[in-house]
Amino acid sequence: MNRRKLLIFNSGSSLILQITTIICGFIIPKLILQTYGSEVNGLINSITQFLAIIAFLELGVGAVIQSSLYKPLAEKDDKEISKIVVSGQKFFSRLAGILLVYVVILMGIYPFVAKSNFGFLYTATMILVISISSFAQYYFGIVNSLLITANQRGYFSFNIQTVTLILNTIACFILIKLGTSIHLVKLTTSLIYLLRPLLLSIYAKKNYNIDWKIKYTGEPIKQKWNGIAQHVAAIILDGTDNIILTIFIGLRAVSIYSIYNMITQGIRVLVVSITGGMDSLMGELYANNEIDRLKNIFAWVEWAVHTATTLIFGVTLVLILPFVEIYTSGINDAEYIQPLFAFLMIMANAVRCLRLPYNLMILAAGHYKQTQNNYIIATILNIVISITLVNTLGLVGVAIGTFIAMLYQTIWMACYNSRNLISWPIKTFIKQIFVDILIIIIFIISHLLFSIIVSSWISWILQAIIVTVIGVCLSVIINFIFYKSYVIKLIKKIYNSINNIL
Repeated sequence: MNRRKLLIFNSGSSLILQITTIICGFIIPKLILQTYGSEVNGLINSITQFLAIIAFLELGVGAVIQSSLYKPLAEKDDKEISKIVVSGQKFFSRLAGILLVYVVILMGIYPFVAKSNFGFLYTATMILVISISSFAQYYFGIVNSLLITANQRGYFSFNIQTVTLILNTIACFILIKLGTSIHLVKLTTSLIYLLRPLLLSIYAKKNYNIDWKIKYTGEPIKQKWNGIAQHVAAIILDGTDNIILTIFIGLRAVSIYSIYNMITQGIRVLVVSITGGMDSLMGELYANNEIDRLKNIFAWVEWAVHTATTLIFGVTLVLILPFVEIYTSGINDAEYIQPLFAFLMIMANAVRCLRLPYNLMILAAGHYKQTQNNYIIATILNIVISITLVNTLGLVGVAIGTFIAMLYQTIWMACYNSRNLISWPIKTFIKQIFVDILIIIIFIISHLLFSIIVSSWISWILQAIIVTVIGVCLSVIINFIFYKSYVIKLIKKIYNSINNIL
């Protein structure tokens, strides 16, 4: 299969996965809120984030393993591939053992740390059932997933995740409607997700000649410990807010945060899906020193990500509060309408998406050690600002911390890419940011001029269609002014694709 077909397969499968994730991600929390209440929803999200801390110990090795596999896969060097995979599996097996110890410790401490009304046994057993899928991921699944993705076969992994998400949603829906305990619901989720590493293992054994008994001297995974800062930053950016809210405010605040985070993160992964498979393609091109081809692809990726981000998050900015109002209707144990918090969450996740092209280039080049300081500073900014402001500003305080950290990191990455990787002119980034800001300002003005009042899902969907159509038109017009060639090429590609289908 050639590069173009692989890219289409990976991008398409990634997009389907993200859409499925968003839809399923809305269904289950809504059922949990209606059936078990805000505090249970907050407890589940809080425990999930505390368990995610164990990924802190992964130390970014996963990303380094994937980067290390690009060259031997391109050269079809089975011996070197085996060395990297075996070394990676040894690392993650040790991490799985640490996870077991961590879960036991968490079961003993968390019930006393969290501000909640649940008993010790209730909380401890919830931690246990949620942790099952995490253990399976580290012990069985990660290395195979990294290998498959690095080989531009990520579509297989994406499709497995899509199927298990749908199965889990159906199972949880039935169990909740039958009135079963939340513990049984979450246990079912963990057991269904065990299918993922099992199927990945079968696929890897069938398609790759991995010598699991291979002997090697020295460390086959170069820069194994230089992905630390990047990984720690990702864990902290994703988990700090929930953990700080759990300790300083309580689980109802975590529940409010989780609703907005579910929406904004769902939108973010939708944007990320646009680049599905691009990391492995860019990694292969960089490894083969095909710089001119890499620059052409990077130009499209940068424009596509910025354009999609401003369009999708601009539409979200207008629609998010009416959505939350309908989504949480009838749930009165917490105040879910938070306009300023919603705005900051959207901006933080939008800025995080804008860094994507530059981060992809850093990962493709394997520049982990060289970019560590950027991640360390962003991490410190997020923690210090969030803790400083949470007591006075609550949810808004932690959102400000995340926004400032991501803004700093995005600007730094764009400058680094310009100076050290493919000599991409920084003026192109500045121009792109100018266009982004212009589009967002127009969305805000339109939001102020035309307030949306909805009373049902049907009315919200109708308004969403109108807002989206207007947003697409505005985005096309503005981009046609500043990026005429890109818009024309995109329209031609869409037109040709439709003709080929017909």
